[in-house]
Amino acid sequence: MAQKLTLISHKLCPYVQRAVIALNEKGVPFERVDIDLANKPDWFLKISPLGKVPVLVVTGDGGKEVALFESNVICEYIEDTQGGAKLHPQDALQRAQHRAWMEFGSTILSELWGLETTGDPAIFESKRQAVAAKFAQVEKTLGTGPFFAGKDFSLVDAVFAPIFRYFDVFDELTDLSVFADTPKIRAWRETLAKRPSVRTAVGPDYPQLLHAFLVRHNAHLLKLAA
Repeated sequence: MAQKLTLISHKLCPYVQRAVIALNEKGVPFERVDIDLANKPDWFLKISPLGKVPVLVVTGDGGKEVALFESNVICEYIEDTQGGAKLHPQDALQRAQHRAWMEFGSTILSELWGLETTGDPAIFESKRQAVAAKFAQVEKTLGTGPFFAGKDFSLVDAVFAPIFRYFDVFDELTDLSVFADTPKIRAWRETLAKRPSVRTAVGPDYPQLLHAFLVRHNAHLLKLAA
């Protein structure tokens, strides 16, 4: 019996999107279950040691369930066990480099959290500069594209696509000038936005949900748009 994959998720979570994109790229069927992180179900807390999404529940022969947590671990498992396109380089050194840049993407998300949730202008500007500086580092790494490592889509692309998606909403509010001096990143962002696996990783209500999230946090970003 084939494994059944169930992805426990949240509609806005960028870490969930990584796993969804990886599964979509490989053409793997899975069930997605969205939960409210402000009111976490008891059954979810029993399978998620950190109380975070995503969690991938793998149901194997005999109905035994194993819950995997942490997005990069889930993506690696998908890569190791599922067919379809390879999302990691075969060379061990290149693969390690890709894993490192996946972690770097997570540090950008940490800065973005501060940028989108703070109501303090000084903290906002500090986070904006930090995000811009990190993207400047990524710019130096990119080649001719269209993807992170050239012609083949990889897990690094799956990590950065949800990061860029934030700016689709932010750009409607104000010009953060984060990508002003990064032409390679601008081209990369445009390419990823057109990718079917990326587009379908969130629902059509994503922009409205993100805007509502900013409102709940009384975000300084909204004041810039006023």
